[in-house]
Order: sequence, then C-alpha cells, then structure tokens
Amino acid sequence: MRPVSFLQFIALVFAALALIPAGAHFFELPGKMALGRDEYFVVQQIYAGWSLFGIALFGSLAANLALAVAVRRERVVCVFATAAFASMLAVLLLFFGFVYPANGATENWTSIPANWDALRTQWEYGHAVNAVLTFVAFLCVSLSVVVRRE
Repeated sequence: MRPVSFLQFIALVFAALALIPAGAHFFELPGKMALGRDEYFVVQQIYAGWSLFGIALFGSLAANLALAVAVRRERVVCVFATAAFASMLAVLLLFFGFVYPANGATENWTSIPANWDALRTQWEYGHAVNAVLTFVAFLCVSLSVVVRRE
C-alpha cells in the first residue's frame, strides 16, 4: 500500500469512528429534548466512558492534516483533505466551546444547576452541529479518495 493510500485509509477509519457517537447524538436529540429534568439526568449517565471517542476526533484531525500535506501538489485532493481537517477542527472547537462547558457546569450531568435546561439545549445542539460537521468531514475525506488518481 502506498503512503498516501494508507493515509487516506486511516483518515476514513477515524472519520467513520467519529461518526458513531456523532450520529447517536444527532438522532437521539428529539427524544432527549422531550424528557423531563430527572429523566434527562438519568439518561445522560449512559455516556460514561464516551470520552474515549475523543481519540477518533483527534485521530481524524491528525490524519486529515497529514493527508493534506501528503497530497499538497494534487490540488483537488488537497482541497478535500483540507476541508476534512477544517471540519474536524471545527468539531473540536465547538465541543470545547459549548459541549464541554455544559459537562463541567453539571459535573458530567450528576449535579442539577438552576440553568440545567439551557445547558441541555447547549449540549444537545452542540452535539447536533458537531454531527453535521463530522459527516461533512467524512464526505470530504471520501471525496479525496474518489478523486485521486494513482
């Protein structure tokens, strides 16, 4: 396997892994927003250990950056790899700007602050936007594979 092909494969794997939790958060949003406070806090406990998915996010970021550098002389492929990198960077910035602070304010959803409903909205919609951005990254890295000529 050629080095660029290997990087493309790794970038696809990490993007696919990142889609697992992102897709789950996206599709559960309507049902979770309908839950009452106590039910919501119980349901949030299913995410214990999900921080390990951060490996996929940072792995995707690194793989797409490495791919963009490796294909920098192939304009169209580089544009798609760079777009995948930018999408994953946006995912991480959004996570640390909106989702993570909600986790902190609720002590990972074990403590119920007065503004819990606003934090829920911030957390749920932050994840929903991240799901869309993660899907965009997956599409971009997939296109980088499809348009590349050996």
